Amino acid sequence: EEGPKSSVRLDHLRANEIRVQETWEKQGTFQGNPAYNADGSPKPKFMVTFPYPYMNGRLHLGHAFSLTKAEFCANYKRMRGYNVLFPFGFHCTGMPIQAAANKLKAEMAKYGNPPKFPAEEAAAAAPGAKGAGGAPAKGKALKGKVAAKASGSAYQWETLVKMNIEAAEVPAFADPITWLNFFPSWGVVDLKKFGCSIDWRRSFITTSVNPFYNAFIEWQFRVLQSNDKIVFGKRPGIYSPLDGQVCADHDRSEGEGVGPQEYTLIKLRVTTLPPKLEAAAKGSPVFLAPATLRPETMYGQTNCFVLPEGDYGLYKWANGDVLVMSRRSAIGLAHQSHRNLKDESVDFAKEWGKVDELCTVKGSELLGLPLSAPRAPYKTVYVLPLLSISMGKGTGVVTSVPSDAPDDYVALAELKNKPEYRKKFGLTDEMVMPFEVVPIINITVPPSTEEPEGWSSDTAAALWSEKLGIKSTKDRAKLDEAKHKTYNTGFSFGRMLVGKYKGEKVSIAKPKEKMDMVAAGEALIFYEPEGFVKSRTGEECVVAMTDQWYLKYGEEKWRDQVLEHVNDPSKFTPYSQEILDRFNFTLGWLSEWACSRLFGLGTQLPWDPKWVIESLSDSTVYMAYYTIAHMLQGEDNLDGAKPSPSGIKAEDMNDGVFNFIFLRGPVPPGCKIPTATLEKLRAEFEYWYPMDLRVSGKDLIGNHLTMALYNHAAVWKDRPELWPRGYYTNGHVNLNNVKMSKSTGNFLMLEESVDKFSADATRYALGFAGDTLENANFETEVANAATSALFIEEGFAKQALEDKKAGLLRSGAMLKMETNVLNEMNCLILEATKCFDGMMWRDGLNAGSAQFKLLRDFYREWCTRSDMAMHEEVVTRYLEASTLLLAPVCPHFAEVIWNGQLGHAGSVLHAAWPCAAEVDGKASRELRFLQKTVKNLRASAAKEKKAVSKAGIFIADAYAPWKVQTLKFMQTLWDARGKGTGLPAKKELMQELTAKLLSSDPELKKKKKDVMQFAAYQADEALSSLGLAALDTEPAFDQLRVLDESREYLSKHLLVGTVLDLTLYNLSARDVPGPQQKKDAAEPGKPSIYFE
Repeated sequence: EEGPKSSVRLDHLRANEIRVQETWEKQGTFQGNPAYNADGSPKPKFMVTFPYPYMNGRLHLGHAFSLTKAEFCANYKRMRGYNVLFPFGFHCTGMPIQAAANKLKAEMAKYGNPPKFPAEEAAAAAPGAKGAGGAPAKGKALKGKVAAKASGSAYQWETLVKMNIEAAEVPAFADPITWLNFFPSWGVVDLKKFGCSIDWRRSFITTSVNPFYNAFIEWQFRVLQSNDKIVFGKRPGIYSPLDGQVCADHDRSEGEGVGPQEYTLIKLRVTTLPPKLEAAAKGSPVFLAPATLRPETMYGQTNCFVLPEGDYGLYKWANGDVLVMSRRSAIGLAHQSHRNLKDESVDFAKEWGKVDELCTVKGSELLGLPLSAPRAPYKTVYVLPLLSISMGKGTGVVTSVPSDAPDDYVALAELKNKPEYRKKFGLTDEMVMPFEVVPIINITVPPSTEEPEGWSSDTAAALWSEKLGIKSTKDRAKLDEAKHKTYNTGFSFGRMLVGKYKGEKVSIAKPKEKMDMVAAGEALIFYEPEGFVKSRTGEECVVAMTDQWYLKYGEEKWRDQVLEHVNDPSKFTPYSQEILDRFNFTLGWLSEWACSRLFGLGTQLPWDPKWVIESLSDSTVYMAYYTIAHMLQGEDNLDGAKPSPSGIKAEDMNDGVFNFIFLRGPVPPGCKIPTATLEKLRAEFEYWYPMDLRVSGKDLIGNHLTMALYNHAAVWKDRPELWPRGYYTNGHVNLNNVKMSKSTGNFLMLEESVDKFSADATRYALGFAGDTLENANFETEVANAATSALFIEEGFAKQALEDKKAGLLRSGAMLKMETNVLNEMNCLILEATKCFDGMMWRDGLNAGSAQFKLLRDFYREWCTRSDMAMHEEVVTRYLEASTLLLAPVCPHFAEVIWNGQLGHAGSVLHAAWPCAAEVDGKASRELRFLQKTVKNLRASAAKEKKAVSKAGIFIADAYAPWKVQTLKFMQTLWDARGKGTGLPAKKELMQELTAKLLSSDPELKKKKKDVMQFAAYQADEALSSLGLAALDTEPAFDQLRVLDESREYLSKHLLVGTVLDLTLYNLSARDVPGPQQKKDAAEPGKPSIYFE
């Protein structure tokens, strides 16, 4: 985990980076300005953004990982000819900063200034650096190494001191404004040091501290209100029963950021009550009350589950119903209400917040009870045991739909397959055995990157449970995988097979089914926190209905507009089917959102100023503000306190001005801003919008990213062409395969990583960390290796160009192998381009950097072993192309090579992306044949135990007849399922061979094992690189010529320390000498070797 052993290489890279960054700043390399063609049409542009980070601390590697996806893309798009804008702001809205400042103030009031904490709790305070009063002094670094491990501090004072803030400066942080002046300024420093290609003229902080941004948010909310997207009333919010008030983020000891989750509470009536329940209910109807997120699946109910050891109660409600549920869920329901037919709010409980508990029961007392389940295909279902139920989630009661819920499918199968298990819980066969899986939803998933073969099923849970071999409810990992396969795809691709909405997509039918059941008295709407929340008074929080302003997310027309947008490939790019699935899923459940709080930093609600707009609501269309921020605020003016570069005053930015800029409104009467300036502001917005790409961690799909879509659809309701054009999301990043954690010390601040490895090496390792929604991994070994590799590569470029200048490289005619190397460069350029187009940075880096360098190493080694100089055309092409391919990720290194060594003018990031001629497939196969032959023959040579001096290589031009027969059959299967599908999956391929080829040829059937092995090997070859060419029955090129050209290289390279007397034999010739066994081992594309 240490940095490079010698600092020489690191120091050299860092010196280069500092020099390059100074040049960028001086030349304004990343300043994006509208550009137009001679005819006045706009030049192609690309606007990419990243969610502004919350500034209650320094930026760390987690920020950097997601940020690099936007950063790499911005650089790549510049090189592809786009006019790029990559702006960056800093978020300060909400409670965390205010809460931390309040906490510090309370500590000083209680323990003094400086405070004297109780000895047993006090942590040692590290000496710190001065400078809490605003932008950091030049050259001073607030070291994150100590701060990274500070989150375990019990006191806010100590947390700040461990961030290397001088103790004398800490009291200033009792004022939240100090945080706003301090950390965003450091954010700018960290990102510049990292080499980000950001237009810093457009940066800002949020909250009312910035009058320009404050005016923008006020305008946004007045637009939303005028479009009827904001209303006031009772809505669900996190609530502390003990405190008797809403529990905002700052009031929580656990669960910051957690919001309400809506469930449908299904009423399963107990048709025959046991004496205890009958006595308690006193004639009232009794229902088991499972909470579900999937009300549309109730047509497939086969039973109901409870936890045998769980504690349940019978709770009576205002309408007379008695519900069986956990006490914690009953407390939650008691704080909630519903809308009656007059649209009035009616509490569930007789007395709001109070539960009427009739009696308590163990889950075991409920087993075997007969139930009448709404929508179920069976007249009676029964209560069965499930040991994996969590009493801390939902109601502790689970309705079972084994067709679409893998947990339910496996649990029911276990009970069916284990009579002793049924006996243990006193269950009769009639309670379990007659109940079969009921098909209710068809899911048909088309082929995609995540699902290459696609799949279709009417009982998805059964399909995946069986496919993954799940036998037990304890097999959590596989169950989670099956759940992932079925739930998201069910929402996106499912269609109802039954019920009133038969044939409709699940995403459309789901809310309709829910409301139908509620209207019929078969269900209730129930909320609970989406995760565990504990107030600072130590009590678990619930969801309560409280008065507040809220945004009407989930409104049918509004939601459908967004759904249509994200599912139209011509309008929106999600970059993967899985990302699109998650957006569709979120749009299916996200509903009314409380957009204001009574506490915290931010913008006051313009028409009701006692409320402050909360942090997820003032961050949905601010991307539009970026387009004009440089004219309103300009560089080094994060809070807008300095004079505007355009002479604009914040108080003059009224609704009429914003309407003119963003909504094509008229010039506002009496406007103090010159019309020419207004026109320029509008032109900036019209040129840059829509936002082409937003990059984020996957956790924001469920809130911010989807809310941004909603808000764009509301503010620009008449101009859908201005809605976001693409979202790319990624997983979180681990550090050395372990979750990053400040408390354990497995953590890296961004500045620390740059100091340790250099900016480019950090960027390179982040690029190789991963790209999908799965968690990625930053490896310090990769970063260390990159530090050395970049230094060495710079040295290679310098030496190669000196050799070229000195005439030490060859010129003129090239060997065929060299043209093949150039062809392979084209192939790698095209592969890297394809990957970068799809935001697959790791794969693109592999092709454009790792594989490119390996190709260079192979060529250099080939020339050295062949006693000839490298060709200057090959070397120049390598240096030019490899520099350009690496530039989006390692721009400092690329600038040094591009300008300092290759002598090009202008930034490499404004250079054209490397062009690649059409790949010659035959040339590619020749080169790969040579490389693969070298690898195989070296492996054979390494097994030689005796000293040898001679060797013969056998080259075959024809396969054995049975292999030809196998290959021809495999050719008939190529693309049989559709263009571009290639061969069937391995298992299906083997089945086809057995059923259609071997069964029709008794002689071939005798070689079944050999046929299967050969077919499997060729299938792998087709999949890896060769494609259909792997199934050719004879070589497409002269193998002997390829190896003969490399004879000297082979003679010196196959056996370490030995120059072999090498003979090449074509087995099509007569009387070829040598062992027959070795001759038989050779086949087209796979020569064999013998030694003597």
